[in-house]
Amino acid sequence: MEDSCRKISRPQGEHEIYCCGALVRISEKGIEVLSEPLVEYCPLHEAFYGTKKIDVGAVRKSVEMKVAGFGFCCGSRAFDAEPIVAYGASEMMRIWLEKRLIDCAVVVCEGAGTVVTANGELVQSIGARLTGIVRTSPIRETIERIEANNGVVLDKACARIDQAEGVKQAFDLGFKRVAVSIAGFRSEAISEIREFESSAKANVLVFSVCNTCVGNADVEHIAKADVACASASRILRNEIGKKALLQLGVSIPVYALTEKGKRLVLAYLGEFDDKLVIFRTSRLPYLAENIGPKLKGYSNNQKP
Repeated sequence: MEDSCRKISRPQGEHEIYCCGALVRISEKGIEVLSEPLVEYCPLHEAFYGTKKIDVGAVRKSVEMKVAGFGFCCGSRAFDAEPIVAYGASEMMRIWLEKRLIDCAVVVCEGAGTVVTANGELVQSIGARLTGIVRTSPIRETIERIEANNGVVLDKACARIDQAEGVKQAFDLGFKRVAVSIAGFRSEAISEIREFESSAKANVLVFSVCNTCVGNADVEHIAKADVACASASRILRNEIGKKALLQLGVSIPVYALTEKGKRLVLAYLGEFDDKLVIFRTSRLPYLAENIGPKLKGYSNNQKP
């Protein structure tokens, strides 16, 4: 889907994201890290950006690299459908769409907000290098690219992020089997979707993502998801992990919480190219010492 030649430009509009638990503002004025990162070390961050220790400077540098290298928050944004991580939401949703296990996906893209699409390549192109989008501004080129690839933008004028409304729009478009990604800091949307799902006579798979910053109040909502990524959250590992039927990965685990989630995760693994180890256990989560993200103030094997 990506152009062979792409001009890198400056960010357009104003956007706020979470990166390693730090709130970051990206605008035409530059990149501002508005809060201290919650994460001291992350294996994914090291793999992508070479960071051994995460601080404000490391967060700013990683966002600068995304802007310069991939046009993040720019009109020249990259739309590259190559898989980036093993158990990412966009990677899984793409396979589910291609195998016709779901009808469409509701995702978030900076520069567009909530997006509804049945195009698996577009889902991966949007989510490949995405991190938690708190708010965003419309970018004309990004919206046009999404629409040209069979995506529907919920609010082109404001680039509003509202995943519950995105699911309702998917229903209005005639889709009945919908997968939606919901960031942990918007966890209430999970409960909202569950409230209207049955009356719509539809089937929604909720994938909870970007959970580093979640608090105890979010647990009751995230527990209603079908699949949840633990991110760097101790709360997710301790409270949601024990409800899991299946766990993918150890360093940054992904939990299938329902039979529906388990079934679709296993379908994804059927298309997975790398070698796997699968074993039975009497309890989850499966945790290993000194593996995975390290929160500030905690060792890798220390409970909060």
